[in-house]
Amino acid sequence: GVFSFSSRRAGEDGWVERPRVHPHGLHEGPVAQQRRYTYKSGHELSDGTMVWGKSYTFRAPPTPGQNSLQRIIVFAFHFKAERDGSNEFANYQPGSLNTTDTLVKDLDNYDIVFHIGDMPYANGYLSQWDQFTAQVAPISARKPSVCSGNHERDWPNTGGFFDVKDSGGECGVPAETMYYYPAENRANFWYKVDYGMFRFCVADTGHDWREGTPQHKFIEECLSTVDRKHQPWLIFAAHRVLGYSSNAWYAAEGSFEEPEGRESLQKLWQRYRVDMAFFGHVHNYERTCPLYQSQCVTGERSHYSGTMNGTIFVVAGGGGSHLSSYTTAIPRWSVFRDQDYGFVKLTAFNHSSLLFEYKKSSDGNVYDSFTVDRDYRDVLSCVHDSCFPTTLAL
Repeated sequence: GVFSFSSRRAGEDGWVERPRVHPHGLHEGPVAQQRRYTYKSGHELSDGTMVWGKSYTFRAPPTPGQNSLQRIIVFAFHFKAERDGSNEFANYQPGSLNTTDTLVKDLDNYDIVFHIGDMPYANGYLSQWDQFTAQVAPISARKPSVCSGNHERDWPNTGGFFDVKDSGGECGVPAETMYYYPAENRANFWYKVDYGMFRFCVADTGHDWREGTPQHKFIEECLSTVDRKHQPWLIFAAHRVLGYSSNAWYAAEGSFEEPEGRESLQKLWQRYRVDMAFFGHVHNYERTCPLYQSQCVTGERSHYSGTMNGTIFVVAGGGGSHLSSYTTAIPRWSVFRDQDYGFVKLTAFNHSSLLFEYKKSSDGNVYDSFTVDRDYRDVLSCVHDSCFPTTLAL
């Protein structure tokens, strides 16, 4: 294959970007003036003729700490489905096309996508990957970022954490080959992303995350090295639920989490003041209150401000697959649940204002939301075990 690239900045060739206003009436602030890149792939035939594919454009990411409008999409379980109306695998992925189409229609209103695992559910069939990548090409060609799920990685005796056959023998190879992610070792699907005012610490639940492991060391380093004055929005993401979910099968186990999930990581989320932790694996949507040691630290549901003293946990697993049921007894920490297809959008207006929205794939409308207004000193304020002991001794 051959690639052709070109680039330009705002102001070049008469191209201008204009400020925008949020549908809720909120001014979206300065638009980042990042360089735009246009590219296309091609193939050289035996006679030297070049056959070129469609051109795509993407925007360079904002620099770490850059103050500009930044909009993030997060969800899991996208999958593929049939455009001709035929049925595959007992209609296993009924919401897939709705999610795809809604995101494609709104391409100009978000900047980067985090797909947190279980992408095509190919289970070892490469043709399913081909179908999936074609379906999501309008999105992934411009705004990709991925995370490994159990249906990408898990297979017995391959060095993974779970001795199950969920990947159908893929062992992570197609996902690692088809998508770029900035991991130091691509066989380990954990990495960090600095995107303007955000830092994302993305874990790989196909590998051991417990204390003493290389991944646990990576997670602590990722969380601890961010400069919260310039990157105030600290996000953790993983596929399996290492935090909180009132899904029926977790409730039946009495854990509301993946076994040994938060026991290994809760101290890190608390000490380094993680704003939000996102998970997939469960096919529905759920948001918790800000939590510290499994206890809500506020009764507020729609607006958070002042000292940051708890992490909000979100299951965003309604990208397309059949839906999961909840336990009938609603835990106190569960603020909002929706058994439907959808995704999450985060909008950072500046270093102190953030909007969270949960949108349904069926219509793109907002069904759950909250705002955060917080100065970086509110993040650095000592609460609970987030600061080391001090002394007045000379």
